[in-house]
Amino acid sequence: MDLFNLILKSAGSIVVLYVLTKMLGKKQISQLNLFDYVIGISIGNVVAEMSVNKEVVFIDGIIAMAIYALIALLIAYLTEKSIIIRRLIGGVPIVLIENGKIIESGLKKVKFDVNDLLEEARVNGYFEISEIEYAIMEVNGKVSFLPKSKYKPLTPNDMKMKPAYKGLTANVVLDGSIMENNLKYFNKDKKWLITRLKKMGYDDVSKLLLVTCNTDEQLIIYEKDVQREHPDCLE
Repeated sequence: MDLFNLILKSAGSIVVLYVLTKMLGKKQISQLNLFDYVIGISIGNVVAEMSVNKEVVFIDGIIAMAIYALIALLIAYLTEKSIIIRRLIGGVPIVLIENGKIIESGLKKVKFDVNDLLEEARVNGYFEISEIEYAIMEVNGKVSFLPKSKYKPLTPNDMKMKPAYKGLTANVVLDGSIMENNLKYFNKDKKWLITRLKKMGYDDVSKLLLVTCNTDEQLIIYEKDVQREHPDCLE
């Protein structure tokens, strides 16, 4: 009976958590501010307690989760309406490099040292700090970098080029299964896809790992991996 209650409480808490998460929005982990993170941990702790602690009444746990969710929704509403509250709750971006110069006061505000800054730069593809014009710590903890003009990659606009329009690319075969709904986006059907694949030498869709299609009706095909020997250096 205890096992049945555990399964029931766990399943129920997950359902409620899912509903509350849908209500709170679809922010990714990297987009959460500190308050969102704290609320998420708190709700997670409530779910865990509801599942394993026999002394926690199920309905009390649901009420606690709902209160946390309502507080999060209220704060989201207030931060949307007030810049002051938004800055107080979410924080503000901090400049770490300005005009190519490292801002020590900015590093101290975000509890960074120079090594931390250099590591973030390398992760973002900058192995020479001298190539960076601006570095800004965003409110979600990520560091954004703006390279100096002479280190920026060329764009078609810089070269006075007019590239052809390239629209959405969608998966039309995924793990051997045809994605018929995605084909409808291109006004195509299953028969059209199978015919195109056969012309390209692919008779068995089940052997395809992924097939993508773009607005030019160009198919990019990835076959399922086959067992084969690989160099010792990859082991």
